[in-house]
Amino acid sequence: MKDSRLIGIDAESVAVDFLEKQGYKILEKNFRTKLGEIDIIAKDKNTICFVEVKSRANTSRGLPEEAINSFKRRKISRTALAFLKQKNLMDSDARFDVVSIDLNEVKVTLFKNAFELNNKYLY
Repeated sequence: MKDSRLIGIDAESVAVDFLEKQGYKILEKNFRTKLGEIDIIAKDKNTICFVEVKSRANTSRGLPEEAINSFKRRKISRTALAFLKQKNLMDSDARFDVVSIDLNEVKVTLFKNAFELNNKYLY
């Protein structure tokens, strides 16, 4: 059985392929700062998308997308702001997408605009 890190790497590869087929242009993978990590940063037309990839082989603990709690959203939001500042893209349209992968059914689902940047995530 693969460890969860290897499953995550495989899931991110599946997500990149899926997003490219949807017309996304991949800008970065595994963008890290001291604030956190964003799995995939891509462009969908003129919008920068910060994409979290979640996969599960077993849904007994819930669906993959349900694993993105408020703490995780806050970390993603802060990291996204760091990216936008670092790249001088603060005036760009941006959103948060989630790619959910059910490894049992080999089903990939894209949730566009899965959550919004909220002031409570910044502090």
